[in-house]
Order: sequence, then C-alpha cells, then structure tokens
Amino acid sequence: MEINEEKLRLIIRQVIHEMADPYRVPIGVSNHHIHLTKHDFQTLFPGQTMKVRAQLKQPGEFASEQTATVIGPLGTVQHVRILGPYRSHSQVEIARSEAIAIGVDAPIRLSGHLDNTPSVQLQTKDGTVTVQGVIVAKRHIHMSLDDAKRFGVAAGDEVSVDVLSNDRRTTFHNVVCRPRKDFVLEMHIDTDEANAANVNNDTVGHIIVEKDK
Repeated sequence: MEINEEKLRLIIRQVIHEMADPYRVPIGVSNHHIHLTKHDFQTLFPGQTMKVRAQLKQPGEFASEQTATVIGPLGTVQHVRILGPYRSHSQVEIARSEAIAIGVDAPIRLSGHLDNTPSVQLQTKDGTVTVQGVIVAKRHIHMSLDDAKRFGVAAGDEVSVDVLSNDRRTTFHNVVCRPRKDFVLEMHIDTDEANAANVNNDTVGHIIVEKDK
C-alpha cells in the first residue's frame, strides 16, 4: 500500500502522541445531523442519490450535500445535513438546546437506540416524511479493537475524559466506549457540550479508565 508524505507525517505524529500519552483521545464536535433510510431519502429527494460533500473520520461515513428542515411542535431547525451511507432506520440527532426550542423531549441516547423516542417531520422542497427517532447523542468514543485492548475496555464500558488543553478545564463522565475493527479513535460530543467546555475539533482529551470498585 502506497503512503503519501502527508499521510506518513500524520501517522508519525499520532505515534509520537500515543507514546507521550497512551490515553490521549482526539475530540470531534458532532453538529446536528440526520440519518435516513433509502426510502425516506427518496421521498425527500426524489430521483437523487447522496452527493458526498466531505468524508468523515470514520471509514465509509460522509456528509452529503443534501440538507432538510426538522419541524417540531414549536419551531424548526433548518439546513440539517444528511449523513451517509443509508441506515436501516431514519433518525435525527440534535442538541438539547435545539430540542427545547422546537418543543421535542429528545432523550440522551446512543445512535440507533430509538425505542420510545419522539417524532418530527423532515421537509425539503420536494417532500416530507415523519421520523420517529429524535435523540440527543450520548457522548461516546469510537475506537479500534486495538485501542480497546490498550485502554482495557469493552463495548459499552464507560470512561471519563479529562480536557486539559484549554482555560475551561472539564471532565466528561459516562463516555461510552464503542470499539469496532475499522473505527478510528475519536470522542464525539455535541455542540452544546463543546461550547460549554470551550472545545473544538483541535482539542484532545485524556481517557480515565475507572477500575473495578
């Protein structure tokens, strides 16, 4: 496999950081977004396919060019981006402040955990669908199986992450570990949490693994 100069520099930088702090984790700020089934996508965007706007850090995932308006009982959130690829169930992930503004009592859940979640309408100029599956994403860490072994954690374990690199030092508790063979190490928090802690996509944290009590 051919590795270009830029990718090699990134790999070297990551190895150096891991040697300096093996519990270091990059933090990604997850903006509101929508996951759609192929059927719901075709209802909102008849005859279209998802157009890739930008690749995301996790393999195979991308932000599309398409957006939709989320409509709740009290208001709307406009220009919410569709993420690909297609999902088996449609779901909407918004910040708690947005959920309150549009009148939706969205629970804090991991992606895909949609039982007893509220519904909203999604609207584009070409169509409207009702989606039962609105959540505030629970903070979590994507990691490879090797990362999980290094940290001594398994799927579903919760850790804390200490943010040391800014003037508003914060420790995030109850961060769910989500290991998978092809995942790239990254913690995800939403925009409300990031703004409160003065965190951006260049921020790193330190994983604190709580041992058996």
